[in-house]
Amino acid sequence: MMKAGRLLLDTNIISDINNGVERILAALRSAKEVFVSITVTGEIFYGIENSSGKEENLEFYQEFFQSCTTIDLDVETAKIYGKVKTQLKNNGTPIPENDVWIAAVALQHDLVLLTRDKHFELVDKLQRWVLD
Repeated sequence: MMKAGRLLLDTNIISDINNGVERILAALRSAKEVFVSITVTGEIFYGIENSSGKEENLEFYQEFFQSCTTIDLDVETAKIYGKVKTQLKNNGTPIPENDVWIAAVALQHDLVLLTRDKHFELVDKLQRWVLD
């Protein structure tokens, strides 16, 4: 298993944590620091609002987010977002809008993105750890 220093978690990884997926939990144990983008936080809270176990999920995620460092978006993130989105457009390989923001945060803060989404490989210079 890859050893990772500073991980940025994608939304699907955080859902796997809630579901107790062991390979994800093992990856987290190997990290020195764990970060979450505010974009991912929004996606998680959207999922909670639309879930059948709203109260239990809310309790789990609020506790989980306290164990991570949440990264907000700023002007530097927006500049990187613009570059990433342009690179993807010019290559004819768009990815979901929120994922462009997540990639921009990872690039800005020199983090390894832990994800199950292979389309992040389309982003130049993005360090990623893809678990499928």
